Amino acid sequence: MKVLVSGANGFIGHALCSHLSFLGHLVVPAVRRSSGMKGEHVVGDKPSWMYALTGCSSVVHLAGRAHVMQADEREPLRAFRTVNVDTTIELANRAVEAGVRRFVFMSTIKVNGEETPPGCRFKPDDLPMPQDPYAIFKWEAEQRLLEIAKKTGLDVVIIRPPLVYGPGVKGNFASLIQWVKREMPLPLGATHNHRSMIALENLVSFTTLCADIAASPNAKDQIFLVSDGKDVSTSELLRRVAKAYGCNSRLLPVPVGLLWFTARLIGKASIVDRLFGSLVVDGSKAREMLGWHPPVSMDEQLQKIALHDSLI
Repeated sequence: MKVLVSGANGFIGHALCSHLSFLGHLVVPAVRRSSGMKGEHVVGDKPSWMYALTGCSSVVHLAGRAHVMQADEREPLRAFRTVNVDTTIELANRAVEAGVRRFVFMSTIKVNGEETPPGCRFKPDDLPMPQDPYAIFKWEAEQRLLEIAKKTGLDVVIIRPPLVYGPGVKGNFASLIQWVKREMPLPLGATHNHRSMIALENLVSFTTLCADIAASPNAKDQIFLVSDGKDVSTSELLRRVAKAYGCNSRLLPVPVGLLWFTARLIGKASIVDRLFGSLVVDGSKAREMLGWHPPVSMDEQLQKIALHDSLI
């Protein structure tokens, strides 16, 4: 199959393009600015998609923007919406015109919400409760894509992943790795939360399946939540990272209530929310409807992250 991948030079996009090419598929990597990727199609700030879409049977839309504020923008929220909604719908409409059959949209679990209560899991058919602009605009894009699907017959597949980790990961997960590598004492030994995550390799595997119409006909117009299938507490995650890097995990059993109280006093409650809150997804739909199973375990992916870091 021939697949256009937008955001091809990003964390997920680069890995997906490599995997698709390895499997023998023809890939059109679409990027906003030249990045040196083989065969890339530069669409610019005002994308022109038709040439890139010629002959494609599927589109995987990964491109987006995760942060709102830009000091040089007069209307940052409007610019944020333009990238995450308007560009998505423009690409979908051009895909229909080009005869593309399937459109895979990478959304976010944040459409469901920020946290799950004890004993609960997010499910694909839950009432969406997006709380920040990123999640709100992803949800809007989802709804508009499904409207296009009804009107045109385009197959739309929506994926809402939780935190994605793998070689080259950045952001909070990269910071967590640095804490562990320095063997810093961390007051996180008493956490008993549960969080779903997905290894980059697993997300690439599932996305590839969804892009292949012949392999996943039942995915048409469906929403999927996917994860590694094994949920971990923050303390367990830190121990597993330490093991992958050959470090000692120095976790102090400080009462969670004390950490909550302290964080609120110093205005860092959002950080504690991420460290101690639970976010668990029900990935059974992907298994039961598509027969998909994660090809790698968390420990295997963490070992690959450690190996990648040792080589750079």
